[in-house]
Amino acid sequence: MVNRVITGAHYGLRDWLAQRITAAIMAAYTLILAAVLLSGQPISYAIWRELFAHGWMRVATLLFAASLVWHAWVGMRDILMDYVHATGLRLALEVLTLVVLAGYFGWTVQILWR
Repeated sequence: MVNRVITGAHYGLRDWLAQRITAAIMAAYTLILAAVLLSGQPISYAIWRELFAHGWMRVATLLFAASLVWHAWVGMRDILMDYVHATGLRLALEVLTLVVLAGYFGWTVQILWR
């Protein structure tokens, strides 16, 4: 008989839920952006700049970027845990992934609020 010891871990539920919530946020943003782009007026730099001059669009874009980073992190971490068995290499790749994702998020913040 296997005796399963419960240690307080969530056994992936939190990560599964994070993937679903971030995917829903990204899908909602995509629908909003598609509605704006398909509104009928030609997209020019002036229209694009006017769209992102609104605070709600910048906050929505930031929420999208944060969701994308979190979604990518959970996915990449799971892939690395499944396929990279050498602990040192896996740790190095995880750190590299975190640094790249943090850099992309920082770049997004700079673009939105400079």
